[in-house]
Amino acid sequence: MATEIIMPKLGMVMTEGTVSKWTKGAGETVSQGEVIAEIETEKINYELEATGDGVLHQSVLEGAVVSVNGLMGYLLGEGENPPEDHKQAGTVAADPLSAPAPRRAGPAKSVGGAVPSTPGARKLAAKLGVDLSKITPTGPRGRVVEADVRKFAEADSSSAEPADRPLAASLGGLPEPARVDQMSGMRKGIADHMRASIQSTAQLTFTLEVPVTELQRQRKNWSRVNRTPVTNTHVYAKACAQVLGDLPILNTVLADGKIHYFDRIDIGVAVALSEGLIVPVLRDVANTPLADIAKQTSDLTKRAQAGLLSPDEVAGGTFTISVLGTVDTFTPILNRGQSAILGVGATRRKPVVEGGEVVVGDVCTFSLTVDHQTVDGAVAADFMASFSELIQNPAPLLP
Repeated sequence: MATEIIMPKLGMVMTEGTVSKWTKGAGETVSQGEVIAEIETEKINYELEATGDGVLHQSVLEGAVVSVNGLMGYLLGEGENPPEDHKQAGTVAADPLSAPAPRRAGPAKSVGGAVPSTPGARKLAAKLGVDLSKITPTGPRGRVVEADVRKFAEADSSSAEPADRPLAASLGGLPEPARVDQMSGMRKGIADHMRASIQSTAQLTFTLEVPVTELQRQRKNWSRVNRTPVTNTHVYAKACAQVLGDLPILNTVLADGKIHYFDRIDIGVAVALSEGLIVPVLRDVANTPLADIAKQTSDLTKRAQAGLLSPDEVAGGTFTISVLGTVDTFTPILNRGQSAILGVGATRRKPVVEGGEVVVGDVCTFSLTVDHQTVDGAVAADFMASFSELIQNPAPLLP
């Protein structure tokens, strides 16, 4: 009996995934536990394993976007054919491979400005400077495929007519690009989230320089005594949790016109990767000892860089900290739905006033971005004042 291969739900907030690669070929016999496909979501990459034994039948192309629980294919018994109904209502969000390949008399018609085409066809067209709208599609459901692009380019190059103007001409006289990449996976997820965040919020940023000389001294001493390496970022997380407990409006999520308050403070700490940014979440920071926060942060960061985080480890944050140790200040953008994010700049040696005298000390610049729909300016200022006080007098944070 045919076993469905469906798009798994890899986390609470996932709604769809991209079949970035079939690691097993159509018609190939696979065993339970073998990796048959690679799935991309907006936050992680995932290797999909076969849930049983069988012959692989692929119902969607590589590059297809499939909704959660949508049909990707089947595991068939020897000699078994796939079910006739490949397009059950609400299950497939992509072009089935088994669909007939219609031939059109003319070029592909764009939908909303985009020509129906496969990712490979778009990349090849960009490389060759070919206009997709002029190509006659032969792929499933009228999509332009790579073979169509090659055929068009070969015919075009052999024609005596002048060639189409290069891609650069349509970009306002820019030089011919050395490389063109289709935005997808994590990069596309970041772009979509950032654009949605800006469009759906009223973002306002507050900036404050805070002396951290005493924090540096006490933190280093605490690390030595407790034999646990603790960074400033770990202390900042504890300080944020303490202040958020007194200012709960900053520990909220705005959704469907409603402000959702949370007793637990789950803080996401942004980690830079070569392909983008990921935000693993520290749970219940207010009630977690500093040493445990340090260990959890180190573990999450290492696994984030190795691509080993689970979907739930990057979902559900109620507040975010973003650290850029190479610039003095920046304007962090809210994670969609959250009411606040704290940006941490570089720590610099600067003149500061201590006891009425000017001395050289360590100073860090903090930038708090809030959604003005939920957070008033006075509340944001209260956060910065309380946070600054704790950082300058950090003994309660380093018990």
